[in-house]
Amino acid sequence: MAKETRYIFVTGGVVSSLGKGIISSSIARLLLSRGFNVTIQKFDPYINIDPGTLNPYEHGECYVTVDGHEADLDLGHYERFTNIKTTRANNITTGRVYQSVIDKERRGDYLGKTVQIIPHITDEIKSCVKRLGETGDFDFVITEIGGTVGDIESLPFLEAVRQLKWELGDKCVCVHLTYVPYIRAAAELKTKPTQHSVKLLQQVGIQPDILVLRTEKEIPQAVCHKVAQFCNVREGAVTQSVDVPSIYEVPLNMHRQHLDTLILEKTGTPYSGEPDLARWNKFLNQMREATEEVRIGLVGKYVELQDAYKSIDESLFQACTYNDRKLKLRYISSESLTDGNVAEKLSGLDGVVVAPGFGQRGTEGKFVALKWCRENDIPTFGICLGMQCMVIEFARNVLGMSDANSAELDPLTAHNVIDLMEEQKSITNMGGTMRLGAYACHLRPGSRVAEAYGKTEIEERHRHRYEFNNEYREVMEQAGLKCVGENPQSHLVEVVEMPDKRWYVGTQYHPEYSSTVLSPHPLFMDFVRAAIKYGSERDASSAEQ
Repeated sequence: MAKETRYIFVTGGVVSSLGKGIISSSIARLLLSRGFNVTIQKFDPYINIDPGTLNPYEHGECYVTVDGHEADLDLGHYERFTNIKTTRANNITTGRVYQSVIDKERRGDYLGKTVQIIPHITDEIKSCVKRLGETGDFDFVITEIGGTVGDIESLPFLEAVRQLKWELGDKCVCVHLTYVPYIRAAAELKTKPTQHSVKLLQQVGIQPDILVLRTEKEIPQAVCHKVAQFCNVREGAVTQSVDVPSIYEVPLNMHRQHLDTLILEKTGTPYSGEPDLARWNKFLNQMREATEEVRIGLVGKYVELQDAYKSIDESLFQACTYNDRKLKLRYISSESLTDGNVAEKLSGLDGVVVAPGFGQRGTEGKFVALKWCRENDIPTFGICLGMQCMVIEFARNVLGMSDANSAELDPLTAHNVIDLMEEQKSITNMGGTMRLGAYACHLRPGSRVAEAYGKTEIEERHRHRYEFNNEYREVMEQAGLKCVGENPQSHLVEVVEMPDKRWYVGTQYHPEYSSTVLSPHPLFMDFVRAAIKYGSERDASSAEQ
């Protein structure tokens, strides 16, 4: 007999960026820790088919699922909190919904009927929710509705939620995240924005079952009572999400306020005992008890954006925590790096990560950083374009190919050590056409990377069009840049390293997509260990002098 799936919808009001993704992930973590089978998805109201063609200035980093879907960065939060791999079914945009409906109309699936927002668009949205619930024998499907209540773009999704709440009855619950600002001049918390947000939700036919009040200051019980009364919500169903030092503390904060049991009771789900959060708490205890810092520099062109390198930031944080260190991350704009200032800007660092990206802007600064790190033997980690820049810098400054470059950056270079992948040469569309998703990689036995993984056969996620040019493989290997990882089918070079350095590794793939709270990525763990060791050696040497 199939499980009776329950559905949880998470909406947001007042302002964006309140943390719906973190609340959704926290609910998933708590339910998983109680032994329930859970999945989680994000509905994004923009008309793009996916965020793959969006500039990071628009929506932060683009996250890639194992099946090669370019997704919203919240899916990274989902995976880091739940340890569950997501797919394209976990991220739906307005563009994908409309594309599907229009394709059906062109095929004649609607039998000549007029195609409308209701029922055709809303039915498509509802089918995306239910289809996910039917594919994995899940106890709970959590659906986060992107945007803010009141946005015109979100209306079809909210109408679909209204219909599902009516159809599913007590098997469906709506959690509404809203904002309670503190007006410093009046020394008061103001609930009116929350009241208006809930009224907007009620106007489209949705009565929230649970409220989560986002706040910078603790909300007194009397204020929570007022919110419950004015928003037609049971007082015990008003919880608050106060600012905490780390997003990974949010599940515990929500559990203390019984958010998980509220959901279980409202959906009529039998439960007993408490969630098993032992491993989660162990991670948090290590995080709190760490006092010594490890100083990592992140070199990229989007360093002023909080979310541009979110998965790398979190992977470093997780690895530092498991190594009993606090992460001291220094963002370094690759556009500002020159031979004249690189020593000053990178001084005092224990390790350097050269970030992924696309295009010419900022790449010359990455070459400068890599040359300095290589010559000074600083633990260095190049990811995707960062790895390609490692190869180009090595070709220029070690092999003497002064004009060496990527065909992406200079199509006329005589030494295209990075070239367009063969299968990419006939592609004209930009969206969803790169080498995307998880691919196999064989690691050379005895290499630094193989030792870090503890095995030679791995699978990692990709997002790129250009690759290492195998015509230069032999000469680079002879000069000291070893190609220690390759795809067994295409022989695409996946990993390069310099064995004579402390830690100098580049990966064509994105290991940051696979790092989670409960399973930190082995490469980030090994990189941080090397950085700690180097920092200790440098500090000891300075003390002797």
